[in-house]
Amino acid sequence: MLADDSGYRIAICTGCVFASLMSAIVQCRKNAMVHEVSRTPPQAVALPSIWAREQRPLTLGLLLVISGSAFESLAVATTLPAIIRELGGLNLYGWAFSAFMLANLLGITLAGAEADRDGPARPLALGGSIFILGLLIVGLAPAILVVIAGRAVQGFGAGMLSSVVYVSIGRGYPEALKPRMLAMTSTAWVVPGLVGPALAGIISDTVGWRWVFLGLIPLVLLGMLMAYPGLRHLANAHRATRDWRTVGQALALAAGVGMALAALSTSSLVLASVLGIAGIAIAAPPLRQLVPAGTLRAKAGLPAAIATHGLLNLAFFGVDAFVPLAITNGRGQSATVAGLALTAATICWTAGSWVQAHFAARQSRRLVASVGLALIGVGIVGSAAALSPATPLMLALVAWGVAGLGMGLAFSTMSLVVLETAPAGQEGAASSALQLANTLGVALGAGLGGAIIGNAEQGGVSISGLVTHDLLMLGVTGLALFVAQRLPARQAADHVVH
Repeated sequence: MLADDSGYRIAICTGCVFASLMSAIVQCRKNAMVHEVSRTPPQAVALPSIWAREQRPLTLGLLLVISGSAFESLAVATTLPAIIRELGGLNLYGWAFSAFMLANLLGITLAGAEADRDGPARPLALGGSIFILGLLIVGLAPAILVVIAGRAVQGFGAGMLSSVVYVSIGRGYPEALKPRMLAMTSTAWVVPGLVGPALAGIISDTVGWRWVFLGLIPLVLLGMLMAYPGLRHLANAHRATRDWRTVGQALALAAGVGMALAALSTSSLVLASVLGIAGIAIAAPPLRQLVPAGTLRAKAGLPAAIATHGLLNLAFFGVDAFVPLAITNGRGQSATVAGLALTAATICWTAGSWVQAHFAARQSRRLVASVGLALIGVGIVGSAAALSPATPLMLALVAWGVAGLGMGLAFSTMSLVVLETAPAGQEGAASSALQLANTLGVALGAGLGGAIIGNAEQGGVSISGLVTHDLLMLGVTGLALFVAQRLPARQAADHVVH
């Protein structure tokens, strides 16, 4: 794979991706069969199918929209180093991720309110159109600032789509078909997760990075056109009023975090201080309202679970966003190889989730989460060591695979802890807080990394900047490990693990 002959490397990479894809499909099919057998009573009548004639266009449309959004989200890290080489702007690298996540937060909030008010059809069409516009802006961008603007547009549209998809399933399918459709949406993320980074690398190395974005437009457009007719009749009989308070809180939070991140990239000490103080002052009040009380001080129980989840995402994705940059610009390898490193992490993440599920009923939540965080720390150390030319590049792939394994253990465990510790009747609020912690963690991790690496820039990618960032994320991992000790030692007594 790492031989000098590029054709040989690409052939091997393609074979690995194909094998992983086949394995995922077989496993998903096996799980579906087991699920159906376990739930089907003797002499049961066959249930309607999500692929029945009346449901088929909506099913295909939603899956195409999800797959397009997932591919773009997972592939952008692979292509961004090529974008920077052509357009410049290394100091703005992190903003390609932060702008997406902050706008994503707004899209989720607004689309949810609109779907409750007018039904899912209009938000789906609007979100899909905005997402396509973002793809077009990035694909035709003449400068890095235009790319960042396009990523923000993409994030807003993707946030609307992710929120509307679940509303569409809830209203567009009978009760018997909802579990099957939810399972299919998960599968729609599996395939892009396995092939997306490596495929994006191959496209970037062969026909150019712009086609990673432009090539998705027909896929998303087709999905919108197929899904829209099946959603037009799903409007509420009673129009709900808009919750402008929640929308305002999300807007203030995104604006405040954006100002704080901008402060990190500002060379002027005075301006950085003003932006930083103002950003924190604007973001802190809505953040306190949107997360459980005690989260910011990691109070034992649910608040500690939310805080650990945010730190976990900050550390992992803070490094994950820059792994392709380290491999391509730091070690001089192709985007294909960089994509393979991210694919390895995705595969190991899936494996870690299955391992976590196996031990969920027998091991302490605190122990499983701690082991996962420790593995992420090992992966960060390995990826930093791989920046040295004297270190075999294979170490980077193996190290980030180890980090992905740790993420599978810790991420799934933390999600389970949140659901178990949420007060009765407040599961939805807890889930929203979990998603918020995820979004902010990714945005802050990418933003901090971009600021550190950009400030250390010396005519190109600074190895010292990458190492400094890795060490900072290692410290965040250690903090998450410390906070995780405030998690419940065991699962809730009345929780049943399936």
